[in-house]
Amino acid sequence: MSVNQRLVNPLTDTLFDAILSLKTRDECYEFFEDLCTINELRDMSQRLEVARMLENGEKYDQIERKTGASTATISRVKRCLKYGADGYLTVLGRLKEKGENK
Repeated sequence: MSVNQRLVNPLTDTLFDAILSLKTRDECYEFFEDLCTINELRDMSQRLEVARMLENGEKYDQIERKTGASTATISRVKRCLKYGADGYLTVLGRLKEKGENK
């Protein structure tokens, strides 16, 4: 899947380069604590967990109960898994390879 060209710009490139420069989980916590609100970070973490659960075949009601995600969020993540840029699938595959995908 190709990158959405509307997202590509020098500021976003710099952000992604900054993220790619992080070397430890502690550095990630420090950077994202400065970059995001607690709610933004929680929401991103929740969406990744929703994606993982959907890929594992879990149903909406189970996902909603376990993560607290709304059905709208679950539907959006499911749509991204099916029609998106494959970002979730790339990350989930790599986490699984590392044994970090529950």
